[in-house]
Amino acid sequence: MVRVTDRNGSTGSFDGVHRRNLARILGLAHLEGPLSRARITALTGLNRSTVASLAGELVELGLVEERAPDPTNRVGRPSPVVAADPGVVAVAVNPEVDAVTLAAVGLGGRIDARERIEVDELVTPERTALLVADAIRRWRDGDLAHARFAGVGLAVPGLVRTSDGLVRFAPHLEWHEAPVREFVEEATGLPASVGNDASLGALAEHLFGAGRGVDDLVYLNGGASGIGGGLVVHGRAVEGRSGYAGEFGQNRPGIASPGDRRAGGGVLEDEVGRARLLEALGLRTADEPTLAGAIRSAVDAGDPAIAAELDRQRRILATALANAVNVLNPSLVILGGFLATLAELDPAALRAAVAAQAMPAAMEDVDVVVAALGEDRLMIGAAELAFARLLADPLSVAG
Repeated sequence: MVRVTDRNGSTGSFDGVHRRNLARILGLAHLEGPLSRARITALTGLNRSTVASLAGELVELGLVEERAPDPTNRVGRPSPVVAADPGVVAVAVNPEVDAVTLAAVGLGGRIDARERIEVDELVTPERTALLVADAIRRWRDGDLAHARFAGVGLAVPGLVRTSDGLVRFAPHLEWHEAPVREFVEEATGLPASVGNDASLGALAEHLFGAGRGVDDLVYLNGGASGIGGGLVVHGRAVEGRSGYAGEFGQNRPGIASPGDRRAGGGVLEDEVGRARLLEALGLRTADEPTLAGAIRSAVDAGDPAIAAELDRQRRILATALANAVNVLNPSLVILGGFLATLAELDPAALRAAVAAQAMPAAMEDVDVVVAALGEDRLMIGAAELAFARLLADPLSVAG
């Protein structure tokens, strides 16, 4: 076997180095968007002929396309532009207590199709799989007739075992030891992967959103099933021993004012909750943009009930965030879902409330921001799961 050493000092078979180099170029097209071959050469340290050959191979695999050089770039030899092929998509799924959201997501985080299917009763893992299969059939009969589906990624609000994607416990969905991955694969004929919804939201924000380029961050997601979280430490996602890290919603925040308590000795998601906001607004259900708009309208109208509930939830959330800052010393805290709305309505007040309870030194370099990807964050995160094998080894699609 011929063994070679790449520019980073990694040694392996020629085939192994070749696969890694293909993955590097596809990964750049995925994360950075269209890049000239000259730029790829500079970023990878590979020579021009090698980059040209690798890009050509990825074109043949149907994973990238090469475009004409940018006509505005008149310095030096024109260099073709390498971009992810728009025909490659993943299916992203987020089952929740009030709806199942599905999307077709292209490489680079582009949303090509989205559906929200509202439900009157809790969906089972089997029903979720059938909804996914039905959506894929509709897309293949419509605008995505020529799309190439790489797989399915599911963002589930519960404890998901990293090793095999088994949903150990999704309390609000009432899923116990649920092999939803197997159900989806059987229904769709596509490979499927499963992860915790908030952890995938953190991943999406780290790769494409507010946390892009940030090595230490805390992400909290507020959804219909409660509050979850994700962590990035030293640039790496923290999953814990089995994949259950980041369950901030199960922490007990230590409520300072007895008047703020609504759930006895409840955990954070019992006190800070989307359902309580819907109740204050007189709504039964709503997607994220609708809920955010309703809250803003009520605030603008001077509704005292929603104002009081927002203030109460913000105070309790601030305590939980201060605990996270003290323990993890992040440089960024990102809030998604209805938590983003809590923050956006009065960001200065929220940060001040966090700072009042955090260690001053730990709070000095912390920014508290909302998720940049909005309602797309869970879809993009779930798609990353579905794309993982392809991005790690582009030749896995061959044959």
